[in-house]
Amino acid sequence: MRILKENTIGLVIDIQERLVPVMEESELFIENCTKLIQGLQILGLPLLVTQQYTKGLGETIAPIASVINDFQYIEKKDFSCFGEPTVAEKLALSGAKNVIICGIESHVCVLQTAIDLKEAGYVPVVVMDCVSSRSFDNMDLASERFRYEGIMMTSLESILFELTRTASSPEFKEISKLVK
Repeated sequence: MRILKENTIGLVIDIQERLVPVMEESELFIENCTKLIQGLQILGLPLLVTQQYTKGLGETIAPIASVINDFQYIEKKDFSCFGEPTVAEKLALSGAKNVIICGIESHVCVLQTAIDLKEAGYVPVVVMDCVSSRSFDNMDLASERFRYEGIMMTSLESILFELTRTASSPEFKEISKLVK
């Protein structure tokens, strides 16, 4: 199944001040998420951003918030983003079928969100080099669970070029520069 930009939305999950410093390879994770977010915006995709219990975990980190056009976030307390009625409502209103996911933690909020999205009829697409956890073991276990649940996994470069579709696309040069 091809992922087309016409029916796709991005979901940025809980990339917050108190979580990021304890993630595995946090600098590379942030760099990749920044590229993904910029690429999705170049391609004209809408984005939803969540924050888990902002009072305790802090705001979305500046390097992420600063690259999101008209940055706004949706506050949540459920681990699954889909458990937050505002997220479910905005997804429904978007008309999107595919949900490209980046964020943290891969084995908790990302996993539960992806499972709930799939059960609700969406196609969750987890960008594996744009998710992280506090340990590589938890990231590996999340991958195994995604596979077991039939949830699509991909990479930053793969999904951006799939959405771009052709080197003759007006966005190709910008996307190409972004991933190199």
